[in-house]
Amino acid sequence: MTDDPPAGVSVLFFQVSVTGAILTSTSGSTVSLLNNTPIQIDVSQLQALTAFLNNANVAAGNYTSLSLTFANPELVVYNVSDAALGTSCAVGSICSLTPTIDNSATVSFTGKPFPITVAANTPFGLLIDFHLNTVIQSDLSVNLGVTNGITLAQLPSAPASAVPPFGWLTGTVGTVSADQNEFTLEAPWGKTFTINVNSNTVFTDFPPCASPGVLSCLRPGMLVQVQVASVGSNGNLLAAELILLANGSTNPQLVEGTVIGFDAGHIKLLLHSQFPSSTAVPLGGVATVMLDSGANFSIDSKGFTLPSEAVFSSSLNLTYGQDLRVAVDSESLSCATNWVIGGGWGSPPACTLSTNNVQLEPGQFTGTVSAISAPEFTLTYAEYPPCLPISGTVACPTFVALIQTPVETTSQTTYQGFNPDNFSGLAVNDVVSVRGWLIEQSNGLLYTAMTPPYVVAQSVTLR
Repeated sequence: MTDDPPAGVSVLFFQVSVTGAILTSTSGSTVSLLNNTPIQIDVSQLQALTAFLNNANVAAGNYTSLSLTFANPELVVYNVSDAALGTSCAVGSICSLTPTIDNSATVSFTGKPFPITVAANTPFGLLIDFHLNTVIQSDLSVNLGVTNGITLAQLPSAPASAVPPFGWLTGTVGTVSADQNEFTLEAPWGKTFTINVNSNTVFTDFPPCASPGVLSCLRPGMLVQVQVASVGSNGNLLAAELILLANGSTNPQLVEGTVIGFDAGHIKLLLHSQFPSSTAVPLGGVATVMLDSGANFSIDSKGFTLPSEAVFSSSLNLTYGQDLRVAVDSESLSCATNWVIGGGWGSPPACTLSTNNVQLEPGQFTGTVSAISAPEFTLTYAEYPPCLPISGTVACPTFVALIQTPVETTSQTTYQGFNPDNFSGLAVNDVVSVRGWLIEQSNGLLYTAMTPPYVVAQSVTLR
């Protein structure tokens, strides 16, 4: 969520590579926390989620600083201002830019939480918070060293709330050792992690043969998402939750994105992720998805009980801003890779594909709490949902400057960063991020409602 770029410009996609993370001790010795493995991150998808990046073996001792190096920023914006951006980003269009990095691409942290004392066999975690509203400048360049642009905090040894602090990790299952309750997971950037499960691990979207603490359904080649609960002294990760994304290598390619256009037979998606990882699919690109006759529509509930009005059964239930995961029909995917290089503007890379399976996924939204009426609150945000009509059958809605969305919570909703960490901790004027399913209300109005699994307090200011 960003408030510094020109009025009427929404940041839809911001990807950057973390290429270095160097920890320095009081003696001057250094240790790499990335092991020279760059990691690409779509920062715009981390409003209400935390991504687990890496683990490293660090010698016991006192440490005084951390230096982070970034590279290859890629930006996609929606221009609904009253003027063109650059020479080719017209009003009402979605445009891509490879922005310049002002000053240095390396940011050093020497203040709080440093100095840090690391004890033997005692894991600790560092949280990098990337503030897009500060890092992206009014000319859409990137200033990583601006005050409060990127902040650092030490994670608590135990979570202060019900949300595990170490975030999410997606990858492909390698070896499975059921007798040791562990398996290996290969991340998209090539790092292999060892994951442990126990009787508290929740298995979501697995076949009935899976039960807590048992890996009877896990197979090599499966695509899974892991919520990391803790890191052991041996570097193994403990899974709080395991979500099955795809059964294995015979599954179709999956892509996930935000709805920016639709009609009865097509959907336009701004692409944010893919499973498995492939250089053939340009993230940040725009995919035109052709719906097969009789295509299946469903909601990926991820183990949550959604309200009865949460219906997603056909193209009639599509709306702007929804997050969808679609299965790519065999040999139907075609993509260009025309990212603009050198600071110029251009159109995002374009893809075409067809699908027989469309799933509604939880999306992320940030705004200000403007009203509270348990179990709902109203979220007001000054972002323009992107809209590119495919045909004249579905016109872009008329958006006002401030958009209000009723947010419906349930007993399963988890809160983080509030006092207390439950619904009563919410207050009017709080800036929060929510992650949940965007649905049409049963009365057919353009207003939408969400049932979020997560509500996270934020320290940003919206103007």
